[in-house]
Amino acid sequence: MEGFTALYIFMLAAFTGYEVISRVPVILHTPLMSGSNFVHGVVVVGAMVALGHAETPVEQAIGFFAVLLGAANAAGGYVVTERMLAMFKSDKNKKEGA
Repeated sequence: MEGFTALYIFMLAAFTGYEVISRVPVILHTPLMSGSNFVHGVVVVGAMVALGHAETPVEQAIGFFAVLLGAANAAGGYVVTERMLAMFKSDKNKKEGA
């Protein structure tokens, strides 16, 4: 029964996430993503815990890819945040390198 409960929670979270994100105006997606970079860190930690408890090679492969994709997502979030913040710098600050 534990597997069905996990599947139910996953499906409910996916549906809820889709509904919430689809109602956000396009102009707010980047600031919201930059504000949620901490969530990406939690995902990476969770993937590392899952990988640490993996016993079979299949579980280890899935855990490895979860850590890899979670880390890429976290790094990408910070890159997008940096690019977004660079758009708001004045020309004077850009020339000084600040």
